[in-house]
Amino acid sequence: MKTIISRRTLVRIISFSAAIIAVLAAADIVYMCRLSRAESSIEYGYQEAVEELAQSADKISATLTKGLYASSPQMMQKLSSELLSEASNAKNALTKLPVATSNLEKTEKFLSQIGNYAYAMSATAADGTTPSYEDYQTMSTLCDNAEAFAGELWSLKSKLLSNDKTITELFSELEDGGESFLADGLSTVEEGFENTPKLIYDGPFSDHILEKTSEMLENAEEVTEDEAREIAASYCGLEAYRMKTAEYSEEGTMPSYRFTANCVTCSVTKNGGYVCYMLKRQEVKTSNLSADEAVEAAQTYLENLGIEDMTKTYYETYNGVCTVNFAYSEDGVTCYTDLIKVAVALDDGEIIGYDARGFLMNHVERELLEPTLSETECQSNLSPMLTVTGSGMAVIPSDSVEEKLCYEYRCRSTDGKTVLVYVNTETGEEEDILILLETEGSVLTV
Repeated sequence: MKTIISRRTLVRIISFSAAIIAVLAAADIVYMCRLSRAESSIEYGYQEAVEELAQSADKISATLTKGLYASSPQMMQKLSSELLSEASNAKNALTKLPVATSNLEKTEKFLSQIGNYAYAMSATAADGTTPSYEDYQTMSTLCDNAEAFAGELWSLKSKLLSNDKTITELFSELEDGGESFLADGLSTVEEGFENTPKLIYDGPFSDHILEKTSEMLENAEEVTEDEAREIAASYCGLEAYRMKTAEYSEEGTMPSYRFTANCVTCSVTKNGGYVCYMLKRQEVKTSNLSADEAVEAAQTYLENLGIEDMTKTYYETYNGVCTVNFAYSEDGVTCYTDLIKVAVALDDGEIIGYDARGFLMNHVERELLEPTLSETECQSNLSPMLTVTGSGMAVIPSDSVEEKLCYEYRCRSTDGKTVLVYVNTETGEEEDILILLETEGSVLTV
């Protein structure tokens, strides 16, 4: 018997089929989008792992370098703890990469050796034993390897980002025995550990400056919002009505009012009415001033504000802006806790940034005690790998945010580095070691 399909039924069948196809197509698109997002997430994870590995290698190299200039068991124990932490971070990043352990066997071994070495040095330091000549030799070799390791990793990361293929594809080719820059790069990394012995554009101390309650602000008289607006307007050279109240004020350890006008943002403390910071959003396209001229402009700026006794410490030039760090100086003692930063545009010398939060948080009337130990006594405890080229006194924060009075020794290492060592004037113990990095336009520390 012949079945006859009506025109209406046929239209319904076609419409229903089209609807099913559309649903399936939409589902496929959703699936592909999710798959694409998942693949992007995986790729980002691999890129992040390579960067984490390189950053840890940098910190391992810096910590080992500091170890070369340490002489006390206390400082060696502190550095050993940092070394152990970074070795662990590096091994964790290594496990995130889609590469067989056999391809990075020496790298993994090196990181394990760093961890074991840190344990051994920590145990030795805990016994009160100072590092031996052999210890320094081992640290020197490990440091060279870590520095080369970091360099190769940063180079590899740059090549990975500029390649047309995904990291997943490149690692897959590596597993299949393919030849590529990835294989060459990892091979170079591995070869760098052939001589591994058997067996770390603010200034220093800035992590600590905002971690306590400000004595300077605590008992200061509170100002109204309108009073604060007048202060901000006067500071920025604008009429008060142009200073608009920002959507939110700042609370936390330093409650402040925030105001904006055109491209300027200014924050004023609710207690005392002090300017916390000022920021001008300005694109700097040319660099007509030198770093020295920028530092001079920043110094003049502070003097015009009536801020005295500030000493230039470190500075950094980036994207046409030179940011200068100043520390308060009292009776020849540099107080690294009392910081002010000034940012100078290198095209016309305009001040486009000012940050006094470190100063406002930490500045107090100090009663500095006479040192228990002499400068010569403390200097005799420095590492034999350092030659003192200058010295002074400084106040620095400790891990507990308490201030420590120290002798600051500027030294030259046997390999030509400039090293700053801070020795407690009361106990004679090393409180901190910084390595000075001097490049064109910048003087920073690690």
